[in-house]
Amino acid sequence: MNNTSFNFSSIIWIVFILMAFVPMIKQFRLQNQRFNTLRMLEKKRGSRVIALIHRQEMFSFFGFPLTKYISIDDSEQILRAIRLTPNDMPIDLILHTPGGLVLASEQIAHAIRMHPAKVTVFVPHYAMSGGTLIALAANEIVMDPNAVLGPVDPQIGQYPAASLIKVTKDKNINDIDDQTLILADVAQKALTQVRAKVYQILKDRLGEEKAGEIADIFTEGRWTHDHSISCEELTALGFPVCGVMPPEIYELMDYFDQPVRRQPTVNYIPLPYQREKKGD
Repeated sequence: MNNTSFNFSSIIWIVFILMAFVPMIKQFRLQNQRFNTLRMLEKKRGSRVIALIHRQEMFSFFGFPLTKYISIDDSEQILRAIRLTPNDMPIDLILHTPGGLVLASEQIAHAIRMHPAKVTVFVPHYAMSGGTLIALAANEIVMDPNAVLGPVDPQIGQYPAASLIKVTKDKNINDIDDQTLILADVAQKALTQVRAKVYQILKDRLGEEKAGEIADIFTEGRWTHDHSISCEELTALGFPVCGVMPPEIYELMDYFDQPVRRQPTVNYIPLPYQREKKGD
C-alpha cells in the first residue's frame, strides 16, 4: 500500500515538473527561431534589425495570456540596441503594436530620428497610436498592402483629448463641472505637445508647411482613435509606404502566434498555392 502510494505521488510530481518545464523549453526554442530569422534578415539587408512585436503569449503555468503594449522597458531596450549600432549602419525596425505609453513612444521616435544612417520601419499588419508616431520618425515606411497605421491623438483617461476640448467649446462654461474643465485643460496641453512632436519629427523631411498639415491630420481628432489609415491613404498624404515586404518578416511573425484557443476561429491549409493551368 505504501509502495503504491509512493509510486502514485512520484508520478504526480513528475507530471507537475514536466508541465512546469515543457513551456520553458518551448519558449527557449521559439526564441532561437526568432533570433535565427532576425539574423538572416540582417545578413540579407546589411542592417541592424529590431523587432517591436506585441502579441498575446502564453507564459505562465496556468496559461493566462499577457497582452503587451509599448512600455518604458521597450524604449530602454530599443535605445540600447540603437546605441550598439554603428552610426553608418542602417536600422530596420519591424513594428506590430496597438500602441502604448506616449513617453516610451516619443523616446523611440526621437532615437530613430537621430540615428545618422537610414532607418526603415516595416509594418506587416498594424502599428497604431504610439506605433504610428514611431513609424513617422523613420526615413522610410514599408507597409504590407493590407497593413494600417492610426491616429496619434492623445487620450486622457478614457476620453479623446479633442472631444474634451470640444465639450468646453460647445457648452456654457457654467454648465460644465470642475472635473471636466480640468480634464479639458490637460487635454489641450496634451494635444499641443503631441502635435509639436509630430511636427518636429516631420519638418526636416517634408518641410514646415507639409509637416504642419500632417501633424494636424494625425492629432486633431478628426477620426476615432482606433481608425485604420491604409497605405493608399498614406500615399495620398505624401507617404509612399506601399512596398514589398521581405518574406523573412512574415516568417518572423509566425513565431509570435496568438494563444491557441480551444476552437480556432480561422482555418486554412498553411501552404502557398500555385494556380493550376487550365486543361491540366
